[in-house]
Amino acid sequence: MKSEVFDKRFDAGGDVSRNLDFSRATRPGREQKRVNVDFPVWMIQSLDREAKRLGVPRQSVIKVWIAERLEQSRVG
Repeated sequence: MKSEVFDKRFDAGGDVSRNLDFSRATRPGREQKRVNVDFPVWMIQSLDREAKRLGVPRQSVIKVWIAERLEQSRVG
């Protein structure tokens, strides 16, 4: 399918999903990179309590809290 036809179909609200290869899709700026961080035991215990309270893994709490802080710094 030519890009002009694809664009017109998309703009008209047509289904173009069969023309896309989702197995190769990426989200720019959302690539993952593993890092190691050492925390004091008391901090790990606090993170684990909060994670248990929320019913999520410790890593999720850390990611959300860091993201919130970074957003505050960006806006403020």
